[in-house]
Amino acid sequence: MIQGLRRLEYRGYDSAGIALLNGSGSLAVERSAGALSNLEERLAASEREHFAGTGGMGHTRWATHGAPTDRNAHPHRDGSGRVAVVHNGIIENFAALRTELEADGLELSSDTDSEIVAHLIARAYEEGETAGDLPATLGKIADRLTGAFTLVVTHAAEPERIAAARRSSPLVVGVGDGETFVASDVAAFIEHTRDAVELGQDQVVAITRDGYRVTDFAGAEVETKPFTVDWDLSAAEKGGHDYFMLKEIEEQPEALANTLRGHFSDGVVLDEQRLSEQDLRDIGKVFVVACGTAYHAGLLAKYAIEHWCRIPVEVELASEFRYRDPVLGRDTLVVAISQSGETADTLEAVRHARTQHARVLAISNTNGSQIPRESDAVLYTHAGPEIGVAATKTFLAQIAANYLVGLALAQARGTKYPEELEREFEELAAMPEAVRSALSTVEQTRELAERFSEAKAVLFLGRHVGYPVALEGALKLKELAYMHAEGFAAGELKHGPIALIEDGLPVVVNMPSNKGNSQLHAKLVSNIREIQARGAHTIVIAEEGDDVVRPFADEIIEVPAVPTLLQPLVSAVPLQVLAAEVARNRGYDVDKPRNLAKSVTVE
Repeated sequence: MIQGLRRLEYRGYDSAGIALLNGSGSLAVERSAGALSNLEERLAASEREHFAGTGGMGHTRWATHGAPTDRNAHPHRDGSGRVAVVHNGIIENFAALRTELEADGLELSSDTDSEIVAHLIARAYEEGETAGDLPATLGKIADRLTGAFTLVVTHAAEPERIAAARRSSPLVVGVGDGETFVASDVAAFIEHTRDAVELGQDQVVAITRDGYRVTDFAGAEVETKPFTVDWDLSAAEKGGHDYFMLKEIEEQPEALANTLRGHFSDGVVLDEQRLSEQDLRDIGKVFVVACGTAYHAGLLAKYAIEHWCRIPVEVELASEFRYRDPVLGRDTLVVAISQSGETADTLEAVRHARTQHARVLAISNTNGSQIPRESDAVLYTHAGPEIGVAATKTFLAQIAANYLVGLALAQARGTKYPEELEREFEELAAMPEAVRSALSTVEQTRELAERFSEAKAVLFLGRHVGYPVALEGALKLKELAYMHAEGFAAGELKHGPIALIEDGLPVVVNMPSNKGNSQLHAKLVSNIREIQARGAHTIVIAEEGDDVVRPFADEIIEVPAVPTLLQPLVSAVPLQVLAAEVARNRGYDVDKPRNLAKSVTVE
């Protein structure tokens, strides 16, 4: 269980705890605030012989309700100590339910929204129509809850069975030999089995060592969809690297190749398509909705789709999309990008789009997740597990997937001839090797990071497709190094941001190709001269052989020359390394930045 929790720490690491079913009519529970190592130390210090069992559950928390303290750590128990619950997500009606429990004289021992479930389960298990049946009791209680949640419940009276339920929050079953698992990510049990089962919305699963049974909240049995995980344990380990993020940066050529593989055969092919060619031909407008890094990948989709398809594209933060009442219809395609496929804001944007009869195409890295299940078409990125909280290989894979969507639309709408489509795809298919070449900049970038790790702020500039890359570079530095960083469209400098330039300020400039877009290149050289005149220290990312910009660069990082639209795939690499190494030099945990979690499954 501890090993499984270690592989899930990227999802949250404010506190950790475990509960074991020891068959003695009670539960053995230990919890601790802080990292998983704190829990391990507490378990080692206790040396309690009763802390053993053949079933149990654990949890690493990302705090929502209540501070990350011992008393708020999971698992939570009822008053008798015989029921234990772990919970991901948010229970939105917990205040009313808490009031109900307190009116009955119950005294809660935490500040969380999760503890109420333990008390509700204990009460319903003792009396009423589901008494003595843990999965049925969980379904009954889950049906009363509003919000997004995954719940796992144990009862000392049923030491051979564990029940779990999900609504808009990830949960997957692992089927082993004489052992069965539930987890929020297959990484937790990949050491033991690669055979897994998808759970749908509003479903309950009961597991024993011999197997599982899935029902809806009302108790009716439902069909399941088994699948085999296409990566193994080694993919979830560091493999000799200092931290997962560096390993995942170096895995980007493979992730990119896997994302592209199989998507061109006499034309562009998506993974799952419930949209006809006519549906795609009828698309008159595209919205791209996403959060964080995925949003920056979406900004790049706009350049490609508008260029290739000649239809307007809007890129929206998923958290804002449904609240501004966007104009949608059957001729609208909403492209929803989410690494986990469970991002709460993006999922709600998808649901809003469906109510407006828009078509939805999902881009996700997680097979069987909720956003793909609720979409009309799916493109999986096949980047493999990404343990580092800050996205790296999934960013490049999302860019490639967005470009595949653009080519699929151009194909359906006839805005490109078949031979043009094939040429564009071939250029895209050559990018894994270009990214591999870009990785040669790692050591140079690490050295630069050491020199600039004490800077108070860093600015990032770009034009055209370099602008979203500048935004992503700034986000990475904020996420990992906790320092002020901003990305700007370079043409906006004179409209305000140039006031930030002062002596010694590091400014990272993402140069366009001097051959592919010489006009923009000349404009950006002018921008560099403007900021150098005011004391900035320029770190320029430019294509190999760009001798025009070299005299104006205090530092230059050369990346392979590639077509203009594809340049973000190579220029993002040194920015990822820069952020990770600045964080490392400042003494921070690169893989687990504070206050963040890998999958944001709450709004």
